[in-house]
Amino acid sequence: MCSFLPPPPRPPGFVRRLKLLTAKSQTLRGQPVKNAPKPCHYRHAAYTDSLVSTIREAPQLKTLYDVWQNSVTKYADNDFLGHRPFNTVAQTYGGYTWETFTQVNQRVNAFGSGIMHLNEVILGNEQLNRWSLGIWSQGRPEWFITEMGCNCYNLISVALYDTLGHDAVEYIVNHADIQIVVASANHIASLLENAEKLPTLKAIVSMDSLHDTVPVPGATSAAQVLRAWGAEKGIKVYDFDEIESLGAEFPRKHLPPHEDEVASLCYTSGTTGQPKGAMLTHKNFIATIGTNREGMNLTKDDVLISFLPLAHIMGRVIDCCLMYAGGKIGYFRGDILLLLEDVAELRPTFFPAVPRLLNRIYAKLVSATIEAPGLVGALARRGVAAKMANLAAGKGVNHPLWDRLLFNKIKMALGGRVQVILTGSAPIAKEVLSFLRIAFGCVVLEGYGSTEGMATATITMADEYIPGHIGCPRPSCELKLVDVPDMKYFSTDKPYPRGEICIRGDTVFKGYFKDDNNTKATIDSQGWLATGDIGFVDSRGCFTIIDRKKNIFKLAQGEYIAPEKIENVLGARCNLVLQIYVHGDSLESTLVSVLIPEPETFLPFANAIVGSSVTAGDAEGISKLCKEPKVILAVTKELEKAGKAGSLRGFEMVKRVHLTTDAFTVDNGMITPTFKVRRPQVAEYFQEQIKAMYEDIRNTSPVAKL
Repeated sequence: MCSFLPPPPRPPGFVRRLKLLTAKSQTLRGQPVKNAPKPCHYRHAAYTDSLVSTIREAPQLKTLYDVWQNSVTKYADNDFLGHRPFNTVAQTYGGYTWETFTQVNQRVNAFGSGIMHLNEVILGNEQLNRWSLGIWSQGRPEWFITEMGCNCYNLISVALYDTLGHDAVEYIVNHADIQIVVASANHIASLLENAEKLPTLKAIVSMDSLHDTVPVPGATSAAQVLRAWGAEKGIKVYDFDEIESLGAEFPRKHLPPHEDEVASLCYTSGTTGQPKGAMLTHKNFIATIGTNREGMNLTKDDVLISFLPLAHIMGRVIDCCLMYAGGKIGYFRGDILLLLEDVAELRPTFFPAVPRLLNRIYAKLVSATIEAPGLVGALARRGVAAKMANLAAGKGVNHPLWDRLLFNKIKMALGGRVQVILTGSAPIAKEVLSFLRIAFGCVVLEGYGSTEGMATATITMADEYIPGHIGCPRPSCELKLVDVPDMKYFSTDKPYPRGEICIRGDTVFKGYFKDDNNTKATIDSQGWLATGDIGFVDSRGCFTIIDRKKNIFKLAQGEYIAPEKIENVLGARCNLVLQIYVHGDSLESTLVSVLIPEPETFLPFANAIVGSSVTAGDAEGISKLCKEPKVILAVTKELEKAGKAGSLRGFEMVKRVHLTTDAFTVDNGMITPTFKVRRPQVAEYFQEQIKAMYEDIRNTSPVAKL
């Protein structure tokens, strides 16, 4: 099972966290640190002499291909990939069915050989390797098989986001020169509809079977329609089984990649401009697996619930770590609303998640425990208080009495076996983090990183009990803080150094595909990756994100505003928020906001204020609640409380809020596929409401009344 290994012996005098590197005491990556240590460089205290770049117990493994061959040999008959098959007759999902490492490897070889035969013989391409293959679906066994087939034949996998809009898909397919896309069946029609805009696309492989039965003699099946449509567009359409059969008939020898070659293009969805293709090498992946082995020891007995998008690097890294360890990966059914049912069926030991999901779990648990009426609520409040006191005192997350009376039942919400919860990709509130630690009685880690750095920069310690930071540097990288004079952040600040966080190490990407300008703007000549995040380092050596360098603006009085930081604070600390956009500009002295309420918490909150009984299915009723002045005022006060809890300054508080059910979606262009707000688009869509809020502020201000 998942456990935590002690790190290598630490330098004398360093109990935990990290060591500040200076010119007098250390060298960096074999090169002396010249002049004074400004900006300061930081490493994990146990790895000050050298950074992790390989898997320590298996340094001979240089590529993902090597890792896979190693795991197939060591864990041949162990179950590896699992999914819940759908019964088309009963219209229900069954329990998890599994394929062993050997069975998956047979499919990898067959599919990889089939794709190579399709490319060379059927499509007539002369380039045998290093070409890009698109993958477009949610996580499932075929996703892994496709990607590992790429690694066996030195191809470049290109993940398409399952929620990408047509424009982004079109751009990526053309930009990466993709001729073959492997996709779930629900995306095939979209590709064919836009075929004229995808001149490089020559073939589509469906992950779902196209061998459906014709229901009526003489009728045309959906599969026949897709194939005929593809033929009309000059695009061949196959299904996964057909490619595997081709590979079995025409097997190919592997073409192992080199460690410095690109394994995958991972496109980042920016809030402005076109996506950028981050070139991630095999060396990047190996360094990331290696650094994750330092401390957290996943084993062949571990079980992972895989639901994070595999188009995002965090999900890919976690699956790779389980692959190396010989553990089991169980994919969810594809519906995030039914995820906890999959969790109950799978009973994972490792539960990686994102704050948005953990916030929902937290809200439900709080409602069922400390906010419950009567004896249940009274007991829960005592139990939570006792365990929180133990946690704050550094006595751990378990309690012999209260676990038996209450918390062992709560653990069953995640299947009862979870030993590690990992969160990342966005900030999580202190109170949520602490509650999850004592509620599930397990290790809860918070990590920080980016696509360009393999989602690997910092992480909290296993025994951490103080929330509100992102931990210390990972063993594979070093960090530094760079001054940002415009925002008044300096590495010489007291009591703690502050500045833009920059990262260096073998987990840092090679650059952006066909984009030298953005590459040079992101990685400097010394290999430092600029993150755009502003942070500080406390006395224990823990980093905390406090601001964002991009998307900043000045208010009329000259104060700098980082709206993303404010949105993160309010979203993490106010359970009424599903989505929020904070608006301001240099012509105004205050901030306003657009908020889409979280139905589960907003409805009882608003109903209690106006004395109504609107239900979740009553769209018109919810819309009316959003327009109620009393409800709007109450929500504004809740945001103010959240802002104070998150230590926002007075000028960072939102003074008005517009409540709406018009959610920000990828389809309407107001968020990216990674749920980042597209600020110009949201501002334009809600321009009348924003104008009205500022008008209301002016009309009700003391100056206006004179």
